[in-house]
Amino acid sequence: MELTRARILEFVREPEAVFWVFVFPVLMAVALGIAFRSQNGGRTSVALLDSGPVAARAELEQKLRASPLIELRVLDEETAALALRKTRVEVVVAVDANAAAPTEGEPPALTYRYDGARAEGRAARLLVDDVVQRAWGRADTVNARDENAPRRGARYIDFLIPGLIGLNLMGSGLWGIGFSVVIARTNKLLKRLAATPMRRSDYLLSIALSRLLFLGLEVLAIAGAGRLLFGVQVAGSILALGLVSLVGALSFGGIGLMVAARPRTVEAVSGWMNLVQLPMWLLSGTFFSYERFPEFALPLIRALPLTALNDALRGIMNDGMSLASLWAPLLVLLAWGLTGFAVAVKFFRWQ
Repeated sequence: MELTRARILEFVREPEAVFWVFVFPVLMAVALGIAFRSQNGGRTSVALLDSGPVAARAELEQKLRASPLIELRVLDEETAALALRKTRVEVVVAVDANAAAPTEGEPPALTYRYDGARAEGRAARLLVDDVVQRAWGRADTVNARDENAPRRGARYIDFLIPGLIGLNLMGSGLWGIGFSVVIARTNKLLKRLAATPMRRSDYLLSIALSRLLFLGLEVLAIAGAGRLLFGVQVAGSILALGLVSLVGALSFGGIGLMVAARPRTVEAVSGWMNLVQLPMWLLSGTFFSYERFPEFALPLIRALPLTALNDALRGIMNDGMSLASLWAPLLVLLAWGLTGFAVAVKFFRWQ
């Protein structure tokens, strides 16, 4: 207990550590939540070129502005090209200046410019064309109805907040624990502890427990910011969320101890930490879905501890799933944590 207490005091006396654990994830959530928020009430940004026949362009502008689904901007050629390249607009509409001028009531000849490699560009093109065709009298031949009610957990910020919680638990488990162990080894503190009757398992366990005492504050800081600023709600049980976070913290605590078991310098442990974290930063679906990767890689990605933690957190927060239905990712987390702790106990050195 004294070792745990000493580690807690050491942590709270480090302003940098407090910032990276509690403040930085909240700032990241705010920045990404604002950057990827649903802008303009979900309307599609469209640019209309200010060239071409004046009468035809004016009539087209009037019809496009009448649509509640479109936010229209009239731009010149150069500004429209820049806006399309920067994705400030999804499609550029140009009235064909070379086509014969339409008679009154007839539609003008149009050109759509968009990025066909982006789903948003293709969707915007179809939307604008649908608005134009309807405005000039196209009749639907199929009777269809829409069901487009917003669904719980469908926003990007709803996807992001659980991922940031998982990312923070990984960072505090690896960097918080690994660095403290290596720094103590570098400062010869572990050499002194080795002269006591204390077992290495007791020391490693005290380091892991000291991090768990801050677990609630870490999760609360990110989830609370998401709720207050963006209305992110926890669809499932708060208790289940806490238990999954606890298992995740223990898992990464074990991995952090394993990585820090042998290195003698901060530079060495930094390299190992980056080697362990980098694949999970890229593959584990913190900022975008890992389902985008090829099918053959998905089993390996799901076997990563951060992937399992993110899946479990999103299952509870966005889908309201129970702990029983999340047995697979929890099993992955437990396996990583127990293996990491066992390896750390076996290969840990005091100096």
